[in-house]
Amino acid sequence: MRIAEIYASLQGEGLLTGTPSVFIRTSGCNLRCWFCDTPYTSWEPEGEDWSVEEILAEVERLSGRLKSCTTHAVITGGEPMLLAEMIPLCDRLHAASWHITIETAGTLFLPVKCDLMSISPKLKNSTPPLARAGKWHERHELTRHQPEVIRRLIGAYDYQLKFVVDQPADLGDVQAWLAEFPQVRRDRVLLMPQGVEVEALASKGRWLAEYCREQGFVFCPRKHIEWYGAKRGT
Repeated sequence: MRIAEIYASLQGEGLLTGTPSVFIRTSGCNLRCWFCDTPYTSWEPEGEDWSVEEILAEVERLSGRLKSCTTHAVITGGEPMLLAEMIPLCDRLHAASWHITIETAGTLFLPVKCDLMSISPKLKNSTPPLARAGKWHERHELTRHQPEVIRRLIGAYDYQLKFVVDQPADLGDVQAWLAEFPQVRRDRVLLMPQGVEVEALASKGRWLAEYCREQGFVFCPRKHIEWYGAKRGT
C-alpha cells in the first residue's frame, strides 16, 4: 500500500489527545477538501509502496524509541479506507495488542479491526472552489456525505465525530448533519477549528469552545500545531 510517512509523536486531536502513538499515514484520498493540511496525501499524493510486514516492523521500531513504549497506533491519511490492505494490517496490529485508531472521512466502509473510529465528516465548508478544483469540485460535493456508511461505522465501532469548523455559519451545518443521526452521543461530537497557524486557531477557538459548552459538545483543539507547528512527522 502507498504510505506517505510513518512516525512517532503525541496524538494532537480528539479524545486521546496527548497519547504517545505511532502514526501510519496512507497516501491517496477520494475527496479534495480545500483546507486539507496534508495535500501530499490528497491533491498531490506522494509516498512509497510498503508491505504489511514492512509497516509492522517500522511500527515496532518506532514504538521502542518512545519512552512509553506505546501500543497506540493511529492510521490516517489521505483516506485509509480506500485500501483493502487495511484489513490484514489491522488484523495483525490487533493480534499484537495494539490500540488502533483509524482517521476517516466516513465515506467508505471496510470490516477492519479498530478500537476508535475517528470520523471527520466533511461539511459544505470543505468543498473546493470550481476554479481551483475543476472536476473535483462536483466529485467532492457528491461524495463527501454518505449517510449509510456513517450509520455502519457508528454502529460497528466505538467512535468520535470530528467536525472542522471554519466560521460561525458552519455551526448550522453541524446541527443539520447531526439531525440525521439521533443515535449520536453529544459527548462523542468534537468541534475543531480550521487552520494551521496558532493565532488563527486560538481566535476561532474562543467562540467555538463557548459554543461547545453551550451545546454539550467537546471542543477539540489542534494541540500538535501548538506543540510542533504545521509540519510533517507530528
